[in-house]
Amino acid sequence: MASVAAFISALQTIAPLSLAAEWDNVGLLLGDAAAPVERVMTCLTVTSDSVAEAIEERARLIVSHHPIFFRPTQQLTAATAEGSMVLDLVQEGIAVYSPHTAYDNCPGGINDQLAAKLGLTGVGPLRSRNGEAQFKIVVFVPDRDLVKVSDAMFAAGAGHIGQYRECSFRLAGIGTFFGSEATNPTFGAKGRREEVAEWRLEVICPDRLAEAVVSAMRSAHSYEEPAFDVVPLRPMRASVGEGRLGALPAPMALEAFGQLVKMALKAKSVQIVGSPKQAVQRIGIACGAAGEFLADAATLRADVLLTGEVRFHDCLAAQAKHIALALPGHYATERLGVESLAASLQAEFPAATIWASRRECDPLIGV
Repeated sequence: MASVAAFISALQTIAPLSLAAEWDNVGLLLGDAAAPVERVMTCLTVTSDSVAEAIEERARLIVSHHPIFFRPTQQLTAATAEGSMVLDLVQEGIAVYSPHTAYDNCPGGINDQLAAKLGLTGVGPLRSRNGEAQFKIVVFVPDRDLVKVSDAMFAAGAGHIGQYRECSFRLAGIGTFFGSEATNPTFGAKGRREEVAEWRLEVICPDRLAEAVVSAMRSAHSYEEPAFDVVPLRPMRASVGEGRLGALPAPMALEAFGQLVKMALKAKSVQIVGSPKQAVQRIGIACGAAGEFLADAATLRADVLLTGEVRFHDCLAAQAKHIALALPGHYATERLGVESLAASLQAEFPAATIWASRRECDPLIGV
């Protein structure tokens, strides 16, 4: 039987938490990672209805897109709706995990799913991120130290490039030194210039591991004073980011695009901002409530921004920036991700029972 931890590992493979927004609260938010799990429910939000469903269906893990806690919580009592739900979950031993913006932004995540539903091409980030700061560490080692030093640096976290590990560059050459009377050189003698056959060993590592990698190198090196360089590398724009930007196969009127969105997402209705007859082709996408991406869409010259909902003043800002909006509702832009995630987890854990909440529905009702 799989554990909560096994599901966490799978979820973080699908949606690495490093892709989440800085303000977000993601990961395991409630429960015991070691607990066994046979039944899992995905949902958009933890509500009294979804909690009741999870309890009745004997789920032991809820994967809720929206976190149960956005802000620090000082009290958990049955006197509040949130407290009552959390206490029920604790009493029943149900864990809660939230991927939220990590799942919005990851390859194959909700924004990519929206782009695919609309048939967009040339899809890339709406808001790119710089890659993690990297350093190149260059060290000069004698032949007998090459394997020992490189292995130590790899073990400390150096040498990762994409899906490859233990990456390095090695170039043979000659090093020189002149040791003072206070030295005890590994090769040759002090008080005269020596020449030693050495390797130039180069590896890269993330900023956060640079000190550990240098320390590991020094410990493995046989020289009293290893010669090495730590060179900062210019951050490159990552291939992933927040939101998506893509293009329709051909321009269409904004009102026709609204109908396309309505059908693709099975939305009850789609509100638009802009002239219904204006042509749109470059489409910005940011699921949920994402008026904050309006400036990004303007910078990248999107014709329309598709998001779930925005504030009234964001609608006015869109008009001022001459960018159309298509608003099918928060629920409509994210429910497909809840269902897709359940299917992905079921494929990963075929012995478990995994479903998207059957009671959850859009709270907005047209009259």
